[in-house]
Amino acid sequence: MTRKQWMRNTGIFLLFGGPSVIAFMAVVVIPFVVGLYLTFTNWDVNTGDSSLVGLANYKQVWLDTVFWQQLWFTLRYVFCTVVLANVAAFFIALALTGGRRGEQWLRTGFFTPNLIGGIVLGYLWQTLFSQVLPYLGEKYGWSLFATSWLTDTDKAFWALVIVTAWQLIGYLMIIYIAGFAGVPGDILEAANMDGASRMAIIRKIMLPLTVPAIVICIFVSLSRSFLTYDINLALTKGGPFNSTELATYHIVQKAFLSNEYGVGQAEAVVLFAVVAIVALTQSYLLKRLEVES
Repeated sequence: MTRKQWMRNTGIFLLFGGPSVIAFMAVVVIPFVVGLYLTFTNWDVNTGDSSLVGLANYKQVWLDTVFWQQLWFTLRYVFCTVVLANVAAFFIALALTGGRRGEQWLRTGFFTPNLIGGIVLGYLWQTLFSQVLPYLGEKYGWSLFATSWLTDTDKAFWALVIVTAWQLIGYLMIIYIAGFAGVPGDILEAANMDGASRMAIIRKIMLPLTVPAIVICIFVSLSRSFLTYDINLALTKGGPFNSTELATYHIVQKAFLSNEYGVGQAEAVVLFAVVAIVALTQSYLLKRLEVES
């Protein structure tokens, strides 16, 4: 490659890819590096003063039993949310790919919750769980909704899972629909002619051939569930009795309300490591299924 060609290619890259690279560096890389540095300091949010403290912040994270309890709670919440959202999205997408009338309207309806911000969504569902459902439970004698779910430690957990899954389902549904579109129609037709049942077609044909879509959906739902903060804040505020505080909620409280930014940032790094390990592990395992299929 001549110097002139290299300059031309570099100019084209800077013209089309430069803005994206600059934005990625400014929004992701630089804040991550600065945040990593701050984990080794005792930076004060109010005054801006800081000094190096080495691994002292990570030692405090290790000794913070509340953080580890909330991290374990977060793992359970993420597992339930990912399973519920993906199973529901898979079957809704399956039901909306048959060429029936009104499918486009139904797809739009299911996708709409994904467009609503987490704060607004949390307050909407807070009203539903605190006022609407208890009213219906009292009126019709439904013991399940006799009292607000948000005042019960066990039910508040499931309220958080349901709201997050409800927001995710529409987005995941679109990805699954795109995956189903790639399944060859002649294979499905041949299976129907051979007398295969609907469940057999789903299990033996649809699932193996949509593994790429499943990998993407699980990755997306994992990352978004781990980083849930706004719904947690608006729906339960960590209550009742701090029983529904997610790791992200605890990190924000530690950094900005307790003014322990270094410790909070160190906890954020630990959470990032956990998310990366879980996401990469599931991606590796499911990619193996994709190759085998």
